[in-house]
Amino acid sequence: MNSSSLLSQWQFGITTVYHFFFVPLTLGLSILVAILETMYVRTKNEDYKKLTKFFGTLFLINFALGVVTGIVQEFQFGMNWADYSRYVGDIFGAPLAIEALLAFFLESTFLGIWMFGWDKLSKNLHLAAIWLVAFGANLSAFWILVANSFMQHPVGYAEEGGRLVLNSFSALLTNPYVWGQFPHTIFAGLTTAACFMLGISAYHMYRKNQPNLFKKTFVLSTVVGIISVTLLGLVGHTQAQKMVQMQPMKIAASEALVETEDPAAFSVFTIVDQKTLDKKVDIRLPKALSLLAFNKLSGEVKGINELSAAMEAEHGPGNYVPNIFVTYWSFRIMAGLGTLIALIFLVALFRYYKKKLDVPFKWNWIFGLGILIPYLANTTGWLLTEMGRQPWIVYGKLKTVDAVSPSITPGMVLASLIGFTLLYGVLMVVDVSLLNKYAKAGIPEASEEPATESTDEKYWS
Repeated sequence: MNSSSLLSQWQFGITTVYHFFFVPLTLGLSILVAILETMYVRTKNEDYKKLTKFFGTLFLINFALGVVTGIVQEFQFGMNWADYSRYVGDIFGAPLAIEALLAFFLESTFLGIWMFGWDKLSKNLHLAAIWLVAFGANLSAFWILVANSFMQHPVGYAEEGGRLVLNSFSALLTNPYVWGQFPHTIFAGLTTAACFMLGISAYHMYRKNQPNLFKKTFVLSTVVGIISVTLLGLVGHTQAQKMVQMQPMKIAASEALVETEDPAAFSVFTIVDQKTLDKKVDIRLPKALSLLAFNKLSGEVKGINELSAAMEAEHGPGNYVPNIFVTYWSFRIMAGLGTLIALIFLVALFRYYKKKLDVPFKWNWIFGLGILIPYLANTTGWLLTEMGRQPWIVYGKLKTVDAVSPSITPGMVLASLIGFTLLYGVLMVVDVSLLNKYAKAGIPEASEEPATESTDEKYWS
């Protein structure tokens, strides 16, 4: 791999990690804020209006900085990955254009209407605006995942003149890979937002800062969190089963499975040399991988050696094994953190069930820790998805090393890599600082009085 390709990968990877820091919270929190406003409209309870505005402010902060990081990614396709854009632009560009012109336009337009429409629109119209924001945000994620799923599992194309061209738009929409990725991303967003709301609610409850108000969001986030993290695990399991057929090398690398096995054992702890594929340590549960892959105690899971030989026979000599260390541990960290999140929600549910929300809780810090855990899980999940596909940028069609722009130099990429990393680092500090400031500030005491136009304007300022 040449220096320009390696640096371009680092640049796009770092940009994506920064961007994906904001995305899941935007997806999930838009829905939770819409639920809060729905409760306000249905019950006429002013508490829900205060909570809607409070968490709506946090949503707006996160949304604004997420947009900034996302725009740069699309420019990189033309600047750093020109050969990729030339090869699949006819296909890849369609869902991205729809995302920008339809979904993002819908989301941003109605977000402005919602933000400035308090006491100017009827309650029902204002409620419709935030639901359209939530719909637009998640629709935006769908179209982006349609594009990404083509890279993971190409469908609906024909090869003409050394390029891939679209010959079936419906095939893109029915790609089985996207129908694993999309719900997984939505439930990850809801889980992230539920953890976020739970941690903030617990903070204010146990500091006696309007605790009766924040009990409502404590309970809401607990219920949504348990449902979403459960569905997240089930969808993830189904997604992994599909991957056994669509991307068997990713599964083999994530299990450090060197040789084909039937029944296949699940790795508890394995260390494999990347170059020689020799196992330094190998502790496994017999038949467990077959059970996970096929829901039965038998079933062949292909190993790295067999898959590499098949790739070489089809595509020529080369190294077709992704980074085993990154793929193996990304999967385990993601799954382990998902389990930990589920336990945190169960603790919250237990306290609610036992009617102990008013009782001091010495382990209260775990709810604050729960805010951070989904971000680590989301990042490792993305690393598994993208790193496990290597060396392909379009699986089985185009290698990453062949997709980089031929005219760029390592110096150009290094300069922009350093610049983007520092700039996004500053933006992330700003985002975390603003979220921390407004989350800890709580709901202004003035909002305890019946809301008026002047107090609403003061709140949003």
